[in-house]
Amino acid sequence: MSKVDVFRALHLHRAPGDPLVLPGPWDAASARVCEEAGFPALATPSAGVAACLGYADGATPADEMFAAVARIARAVDVPVSADVESGYGLAPKELVERLLEAGAVGCNLEDSAGGALKDPREQAEFLAEVRSAAADRLFVNARVDTFVHGDGDPERAIERAALYRAAGADCVYPILAPADLLPLLRSGIQGPLNMLARLDGEGPSPAGLGGLGATRITFGPGLQRRAAQALREIADGLR
Repeated sequence: MSKVDVFRALHLHRAPGDPLVLPGPWDAASARVCEEAGFPALATPSAGVAACLGYADGATPADEMFAAVARIARAVDVPVSADVESGYGLAPKELVERLLEAGAVGCNLEDSAGGALKDPREQAEFLAEVRSAAADRLFVNARVDTFVHGDGDPERAIERAALYRAAGADCVYPILAPADLLPLLRSGIQGPLNMLARLDGEGPSPAGLGGLGATRITFGPGLQRRAAQALREIADGLR
């Protein structure tokens, strides 16, 4: 079974309260730590990688992001999905080629740019072209930014998710959706559902989010920021 087949299978038939938990490594060393901890797959966070490379979130040049993803994918044996923001303006075929060259088995694609939501039908067409170019070689996670750059209306999020699923997205990700809306989102969204878990003790645990309907859990740049805070405390102690 190929890595992408393994990754896709990890999303299927999840029991309530047992979501797929995907930590977000930002470099090869952190990827190895996550693999050694026993996680079956990883999902890079664009903001965490940007911080590692010295860029603000959203400002990483495409070449540097793909190179970082490639280093992470080479460092581990488990499948790696890559957050490639909104695709860096690349045509779908080139985007797919760059992801596959980097060794990624999946990608996270945002439906906003410059702080504004994209037209959902245009985004659906883009996702369909990505899916066509990738065939079954990539697992496409379509991010829904209604709760980040939109009005937070769950019905609008569900409508966007339906369009993206119809376009071939394997999973949808209503990032920053309030946990109390998760049952409503789950009832209206078909297929795997990604939710963001926080590491500061606020909000439900990954298992709690799974019990509310999440299929998989990611953390954005949470792990990288926690690691940076730990290093800051060590550095302060050394000084």
